[in-house]
Amino acid sequence: MRVSLMILAATLALAAVAASADYKVAKSWKLGGEGGWDYLTADSDGHRLFIARATRVMVIDTESGKQIGEIPDTAGVHGVALDAEIGRGFTSNGREGTVTVFDLKTLAVEKKIKVGSGPDAILYDPSSKRVFTFNGKGSEMTATAIDASKGEVVGKIELGGKPEFAATDEIGTVFVNLEDKSEIVAFDPQKLTVRSRWKLADCEEPTGLAIDRNNRRLFSACGGNKKMMVVDADNGKVIASPAIGEGCDATVFDADRGLAFASAGDGTITVIKEDSRDKFSVVQTVTTQKSARTMAVDAKTHQLFTLAANVGPKPERKVEPDSFVVLVVEAAH
Repeated sequence: MRVSLMILAATLALAAVAASADYKVAKSWKLGGEGGWDYLTADSDGHRLFIARATRVMVIDTESGKQIGEIPDTAGVHGVALDAEIGRGFTSNGREGTVTVFDLKTLAVEKKIKVGSGPDAILYDPSSKRVFTFNGKGSEMTATAIDASKGEVVGKIELGGKPEFAATDEIGTVFVNLEDKSEIVAFDPQKLTVRSRWKLADCEEPTGLAIDRNNRRLFSACGGNKKMMVVDADNGKVIASPAIGEGCDATVFDADRGLAFASAGDGTITVIKEDSRDKFSVVQTVTTQKSARTMAVDAKTHQLFTLAANVGPKPERKVEPDSFVVLVVEAAH
């Protein structure tokens, strides 16, 4: 009885947080250093944050905010994928067309694998036990499949457009945004064949992609026209299209709280509540910092992490030295 009451109390507390959605920047960790950045990946079990930082991956302790390690020599790194089961991590090195394989515990580099031209997003799919890089430089528009345990390329799949971020339902389908086609492609990660190709009407340059696996909903951020497309993961139907910030590059979904988030370079995170499988509403717009366009969520602590710096004007967009920070966004308790 006591355990049941505790579970009920915890459930009600999470529901209250989702209803109020009172998120704010709670901490700022100054990391400094040179170079731009791209995706970041939260390791909930290891209390670590992996940050793709131009030529290396910075590893941050999420309890102290301090850097505790680094994965070097990752030219043009875009992202990091983790396979906790075998204790390995993988980085997508865009400039040299490789993946760095490293030990998840020690961070020691094991090997590099040649994968294709311009690997950007990277994803681990538990159903096939494969890592996928999404390659989009020049005429190459493919996904490369790597056997995670062997550390070997096992095949490629033609996507028919420039891939951006990807998501997996973990039961046999991988989804990827095609930025130049305004489409989502669903493919079989084992057979490496395209299952479906869905047009995202009125969505310009889809970038970030997240998934609610229980309710079979995809969250695709339209970086060009400030919308998030909520899409049925079984038939491609657009369910809703709530407004988000300008220059969005990442979406995440917190399954416990039933909330989707979209981080944008204009310095906002839009919080979208999943009222039901077919109803979604914007419940808050969190102010972060201009340039904070990428994001990760810790599935256990429910913290959001985003990255920002003082960035100069286009086309150079130089990062001001020692202005790079991690912003930790939390809900009020």
